[in-house]
Amino acid sequence: MTDEQAFFPQVLPPWVRSLAAGVPEAPEDEDPLPYPPLGTVFALSAHLGWAVPPRPFELLFGRDEKNVNIPLGVADDRISRCHGRLICHGSEWTIRNEGRLPMLFPGDSMLLQGQERLVEDAYTPVYIGNPREEVHFLEVRVIGGKRPDGEATPEDETAVPVVHKLSRTERLVIASLAQRYLRGLPHPQPVSWKHVAEDMQRLPGLKDRDWNERTVARVVASVRERLSAPGYKHRVYGLLRSEVFGEPLGNALNDNLIRALLQSTTITPGDIEPFDVAERAEP
Repeated sequence: MTDEQAFFPQVLPPWVRSLAAGVPEAPEDEDPLPYPPLGTVFALSAHLGWAVPPRPFELLFGRDEKNVNIPLGVADDRISRCHGRLICHGSEWTIRNEGRLPMLFPGDSMLLQGQERLVEDAYTPVYIGNPREEVHFLEVRVIGGKRPDGEATPEDETAVPVVHKLSRTERLVIASLAQRYLRGLPHPQPVSWKHVAEDMQRLPGLKDRDWNERTVARVVASVRERLSAPGYKHRVYGLLRSEVFGEPLGNALNDNLIRALLQSTTITPGDIEPFDVAERAEP
């Protein structure tokens, strides 16, 4: 039996909560997913996910949860009933925008209504919505790479980057600082210290310190110092004043930090969810 025959299109189990660092392993008390063949697509929204091997298939996503595979933005009337679809072409997948709102990709890339583009191997985050209001997020991962003939092992998948350890507070502060990057906005820059402090003040359960501009700046500076320390095994360069030229210097240091944490998947779009929840809860 081939990999394609053994791996059927299937809804992802609830314990798959993110694809940013690869397809996660099952918890000890859960059944693992079958090993996916090359060309398998994994797609995940906040509501539901699917995995489909390379075969003639279309995965629909949008607001009409009864008539799409992957519900997305079900309470947001700016999202089309079927906003888009992932389409398999042999061993490759494309994504097509059928909604009014454009799809935003990391960097400056945008997919407009009626347009279609190839989904690259590995990880692709897709954002839909007005960045000034609510943005919905679809994670897509295509299993790529090459295997020797007749051989298939889990080690063949693209290696997962080194993820740097952050405390819960550090993660929240940096996620706020990096929110323009995490939302996939074009030409992103770190938000102001004042913005970060205001975000932290909104979060419940974090009243143990006075969140102001100096407080959040110290948290970020501490992370930069730790990740740039000479003795740190996975040292990140470009976080020290001696390693960066140009003005404003602080912005460059924080931009380098954010990009390093994004590239290593230490922070992912899901990290800004607490701020979105807190904002929606405000009267």
